[in-house]
Amino acid sequence: MADGLQTVKNWILERHPEREDIAPDLDLIENRLIDSLSFVEFVFLLEQESGTAIQMETLEVDSIRTLGAIEQHFFKTPAEAQA
Repeated sequence: MADGLQTVKNWILERHPEREDIAPDLDLIENRLIDSLSFVEFVFLLEQESGTAIQMETLEVDSIRTLGAIEQHFFKTPAEAQA
């Protein structure tokens, strides 16, 4: 797991101390691990850790729905993403 993705995972776990871990395919939104109150802060953290500017108008929810999707969209190089 990339360091940035681990930081994102740790950020979520810090806000949900009842959880010990988050499976890569767990729906973060459906399970309310990311809610509307924390969404902007989450996106800002994701920008910082991935080094990718995120346009809220074009952000696809599916790209942040799971840790696996976050890794695929924000922490893999284009070559890794196609493999």
